[in-house]
Amino acid sequence: MTRLMLGRTLERICKAVLLLCLVHFLIMMILYFDVYSQRFDIFSRFNGRNFSRTHHYYNLSRPNGTFPTYLPAGDHFLPSTKPETNYTPTIKPLPPCPEVPPGLVGRLLIEFSSAMTLERVQKENPDVTNGGKYTPPDCKAKQKVAIIIPYRHRDHHLKYWLHYLHPILRRQKIDYGIFIINQYGEDTFNRAKLLNIGYTEVLKDAEYDCFIFSDVDLIPMDDRNLYHCYDQPRHFAIAMDKFGFRLPYAGYFGGVSGLSRVQFLKINGFPNEYWGWGGEDDDIYNRITLNGMKVSRPDVRIGRYRMIKHERDKHNEPNPQRFNKIQNTKASMKRDGINSLQYRVLEVTKYPLFTNITVEIGKPPPRPPRG
Repeated sequence: MTRLMLGRTLERICKAVLLLCLVHFLIMMILYFDVYSQRFDIFSRFNGRNFSRTHHYYNLSRPNGTFPTYLPAGDHFLPSTKPETNYTPTIKPLPPCPEVPPGLVGRLLIEFSSAMTLERVQKENPDVTNGGKYTPPDCKAKQKVAIIIPYRHRDHHLKYWLHYLHPILRRQKIDYGIFIINQYGEDTFNRAKLLNIGYTEVLKDAEYDCFIFSDVDLIPMDDRNLYHCYDQPRHFAIAMDKFGFRLPYAGYFGGVSGLSRVQFLKINGFPNEYWGWGGEDDDIYNRITLNGMKVSRPDVRIGRYRMIKHERDKHNEPNPQRFNKIQNTKASMKRDGINSLQYRVLEVTKYPLFTNITVEIGKPPPRPPRG
């Protein structure tokens, strides 16, 4: 009797254990299939993306069956010219550069006593690309600015100009290129004609829409003097040290100025007939006012400049005809300007910090006899 009861008890325990194992097995199978289905779904989607990336001839993620541009092994894929659907993440466009960049420092200490080399300037400005180009990496500038310098035999000045201006322009978030327009030969210098040539030649390089015309011996003393174009033609160098940091006269437009493409063409560019020193700036001022525009200027506390002292260049003596020419701007500006420009390009060389354009501009006409 006792053995019979013990046998039944063991039988019940075995059945219970079997039933428990069966329930456990069923639960495990349910969980297994549920997890497997999820993993299979994830794997399928992942593998589909991987497959489309590693096999250039098949793309599961493109419903229209388009193909990415393919390069041989070892090269990178080029971006497709067709819009992506769910393949490549959208590149967020850069925000516009701020009107007042946050990195400006204001008043600057400008000195010319320390030795300067182009190698030093290049090391100080590693972000400047060949030809003297720079584009802000973190924002999109509103204008593309060409800085044009009329030039001859000013290597010493150019080193200081590049030393100071490259960092200033980068802090100002300017998308810019620097162009040296070098007059070939030893004939009489013609600043305004070189500026016209600069305007014409830089447009062969890129679609610039703002043009800053700067003498190579003038350094801004405040980086809040922003080098871009405004609604009206801009005069930047309004307070030079050689003039006691004052505007010498109301119509002065010399040193550093800026015009947009529209403004420049409206005045037919600059005069080509001012050979030697002086007069062309006043002629340009007359062109601006005669065409219904006004000259804009920064605050006198910001538009301060230091000039690198030097003797007047040879073959750049004062032009004795400049006063008569200034009085005739209204009559001459339609025929003398960008529409009458003649010159010959001898050489274009892109250096790490600037682009040099050497040009032959001809000779001045013979002066009329006195009397």
